[in-house]
Amino acid sequence: MVAPAPSTFEPSCSVRRYSGEHGAHEHGFAQILYALDGCMELDIAGRAAFVDTACGIVIPAGAGHGYLADRAARILVIDAPDQPGLSRMRRFAVPEAWRAGAPAPQAVAARVAQVLQAPGVLVRRRIDLARLAQAVQATLHQDWPTARLAALCHLSAQRFHARLLELTGRTPQAWLRDLRLNRAEQLLAHSQPLETAALACGYASASALAYALKRERGLGARDLRRANTIE
Repeated sequence: MVAPAPSTFEPSCSVRRYSGEHGAHEHGFAQILYALDGCMELDIAGRAAFVDTACGIVIPAGAGHGYLADRAARILVIDAPDQPGLSRMRRFAVPEAWRAGAPAPQAVAARVAQVLQAPGVLVRRRIDLARLAQAVQATLHQDWPTARLAALCHLSAQRFHARLLELTGRTPQAWLRDLRLNRAEQLLAHSQPLETAALACGYASASALAYALKRERGLGARDLRRANTIE
């Protein structure tokens, strides 16, 4: 039997790191969860769910729940007294402003009230951003149209576009461009020729990479090599 929360129980908030699998347990109070980094899969009273940086969940008091989390999962957890609006499992949209970190202690009650007002979201397919990035980074020299990215996540191109935009604030091709340019900066900083870096990162030519670096990052290849020499 789960003991009820004391009558003086006030909402409290913490940022917790989860990894691996944990069996079902329950609490005498409600919990509100969403991810600051990574993703966590949940089984709540026999129903599958997950939280990530765009989708949070309310776990009602007394609902048995277990989890399976990536090693990088950093989850914001609010323990709150049972009350109308927290008495059933509910998925809610996480505003981008909430992803910066935990609210101040004096603002936790206000965050609970904001969750109660946050728009609900339909069941969604999880996107494992770390795994997706790993797969793409291994073959950055290849073409990666949005449909190919979506197929890795078992989503249509349209749904993938919407989910990635929701999670990262970037369209699929903008997200991909960031991966390409990050890798190109690393290669150039280690004195790789511009042509070699371009081909390794999926650019058709050295001039195409140089243009992208200048447009997106305000950097030229000489800037990167100069920084490496100074270090």
